[in-house]
Amino acid sequence: MASPEPLTPSRGLNVVHLFCHPDGDVDAAAVRSAVDEALAKGLQVVSVAIVGAKADLAFMVLGEDLWDLRRFQSQIQAAGLLVSESYVSVTEVSEYAQGIPEKMRQDRLFPHLPPEGMRAFCFYPMSKRRSEEHNWYALPYEEREQLMRQHGASGREFRGRVLQLVTGSTGLDDWEWGVTLFGVHVDDLKECVYTMRYDEASTLYGEFGAFYTGLVGSVGEVLDAAIA
Repeated sequence: MASPEPLTPSRGLNVVHLFCHPDGDVDAAAVRSAVDEALAKGLQVVSVAIVGAKADLAFMVLGEDLWDLRRFQSQIQAAGLLVSESYVSVTEVSEYAQGIPEKMRQDRLFPHLPPEGMRAFCFYPMSKRRSEEHNWYALPYEEREQLMRQHGASGREFRGRVLQLVTGSTGLDDWEWGVTLFGVHVDDLKECVYTMRYDEASTLYGEFGAFYTGLVGSVGEVLDAAIA
């Protein structure tokens, strides 16, 4: 069977977060094989043991060809994992960060995950508010840019403790961005999100979806936690 024509972003990588529960017997060897095949194709696969009832484990997969991400999803489903929630996005450089150094631009478009030494994980989707009183998109660009610069300055206070990857999902999923955080400690993530919510860009204009928290681990560690 001929392979379909690759579907790639004009720049950056496709990203999918798959939040899963075991669906009966799980073929752990088949899950490992799916991860190995994805890695061999050049995809990045971050495996996470989710804490709490929203999911048991998750995979964050990044790659150029969206077909490869779709195949990975099919393979883990066939291996006995039920994808109960998901999020689709692409890596991006914000319109408010076009003048950043080239290395920072490349790190945002082509990140290398997971970061070493940061095994605490958190994911949540977010959008900018469009209410009658506070409409982000009704603000002049210059005001939005200033607010986002302030927001970014707060985030830089956590450099070395938290790595944040914001991926764009407008038109691709229910929210406008997906935010993935990797931290040295779990409370680093808590402090980072708490601190940044006091920025006006979040206080008046931020809306947030469900949070997923977990531990980054090897595929074996994550499977052992999920199907023990």
